[in-house]
Amino acid sequence: MALPNSPSVSINGERLLERIAELAQIGEIEGTKGCSRLAFTDGDRDGRDLVVTWMRDLGLTVTIDAVGNVVASTNSDGASGAVMAGSHIDTVGTGGRYDGNLGVLAGLEVIEATLAAGIELARPLAVAFFSNEEGSRYPPDMMGSLAYVGGMSVEAVLEVEGSDGTVVGEELDRIGYRGSAPCPGVTPHAFVELHIEQGPVLDKEDIQIGVVEGVQGISWTELTLVGQSNHAGTTPMSLRRDPMRVAAEVVVAARSIASEIGGSQVATVGSLHLHPNLVNVVPASATMTVDLRNTDEALLQLAEEQLRIRVAAIAEDEDVTVESRSLARFEPVEFDERVVEQIELLAEKTGLSTKRMPSGAGHDAQMMARICPTGMIFVPSLDGISHNPAEHTDEKDLIAGAQLLSDTMLALTEVDW
Repeated sequence: MALPNSPSVSINGERLLERIAELAQIGEIEGTKGCSRLAFTDGDRDGRDLVVTWMRDLGLTVTIDAVGNVVASTNSDGASGAVMAGSHIDTVGTGGRYDGNLGVLAGLEVIEATLAAGIELARPLAVAFFSNEEGSRYPPDMMGSLAYVGGMSVEAVLEVEGSDGTVVGEELDRIGYRGSAPCPGVTPHAFVELHIEQGPVLDKEDIQIGVVEGVQGISWTELTLVGQSNHAGTTPMSLRRDPMRVAAEVVVAARSIASEIGGSQVATVGSLHLHPNLVNVVPASATMTVDLRNTDEALLQLAEEQLRIRVAAIAEDEDVTVESRSLARFEPVEFDERVVEQIELLAEKTGLSTKRMPSGAGHDAQMMARICPTGMIFVPSLDGISHNPAEHTDEKDLIAGAQLLSDTMLALTEVDW
């Protein structure tokens, strides 16, 4: 796509950094730069209140839908046909201050700078933050954006029970963010998400901008392994039905599957719980998760099938029963080449070094790609650390990414698909 002669504004980097720091104070983890705002908690409510206040202070039209997604637009008629930025402001339990928050606050900064410059645009601008992107308290992750594009019904979202026994609909009512705007939401002209990489590639290769071509497919499976609880000293090894032995071999099998398939295939066992979890008792049950990801759908399906076969064989050998439940399943996503190219051209025009790359993590942009042309911009994460209070991106990279987001959004207001 040819680079249009589009309008441009300079963002206020200091204002952006100040807002990032102020939002990070809500749910601040003492002694760190991190924060904890799990979806629909009091901390999430307070963070929402702060960002919505900033939106309304700019005179933007703010809508809140039935699953708590918040959209602010320069158009009094809402965000239909707008060039939209966005991400999320919920965090994992021990999160950093940039994951998600950067994309929302940079989008807000683009709008404020544009309004201050008095530029007339061919299309409105909008910024959104979507509910429960992390999925830490309620499955699946990217819940809000999935509902926004019609991939999950409002009724299904509101009935989801969390890891703490709470229910989404009840918590949304409690914090005052169960809104009345339609869900699925209106279709924007384009969507662009600025995000920290959350991986080490840009940092290690000393590259300023990641031009994201797509997002890996994700398969989350929960396995419940049931055996026989028994005395650790009196039960011979040959007579045991030990779910922990099965769980341990599944961990190894998952790693082996990833190695055998190779390429972009990854596998992670991130959660394992035993019952009764006592030092001198053979467990009665083990509950574990397996996270499989690949940029290739066929290979992701192969990994899933290999996992199923190996789990069944291991469990049969130990006479342990297996219950399997899918927690989340999203196919790989390719972003719109026209938006990808626009981001790349604008970055190179301003002298920023770039690298085309996939995203290993899931993002709201992969959901928005279902309904409109979509792209993503990555900025470096120091040592690739994220979902951790030590998460860090240099200020110059935060500002460069936000300026590129501004250039991209304004250019896309001039583009007809």
